[in-house]
Amino acid sequence: MATTPSNAQTSSDRKAFEDKIKSQVEEAKSKLDQFEANAKQKGSAVETDAVNRLKTTKQDIDRRLQDLKTTQDVHVARAKSEIEADVAKFKASVDEFGAKLKGK
Repeated sequence: MATTPSNAQTSSDRKAFEDKIKSQVEEAKSKLDQFEANAKQKGSAVETDAVNRLKTTKQDIDRRLQDLKTTQDVHVARAKSEIEADVAKFKASVDEFGAKLKGK
């Protein structure tokens, strides 16, 4: 019986982490959607390719979040750390891309 509360806590922690990451990714994805619309409007293949690469990165993060649900407890901390690092890189890449677009 002692494992039930800890399993519930683990599940709750994972859900909270997932919600936090999804929120951060959605914020960056909103910016990315705007950049994509501008790139399509301009007909810029270079910008569209950059947007597509960033969208692939977002899909990888989504997949890793999904995989986290089945990750063994001993590996969760490392998986969370890697996901957080990926999200930080993704957000920085989106912001950098936006800055380049504004500079043009």
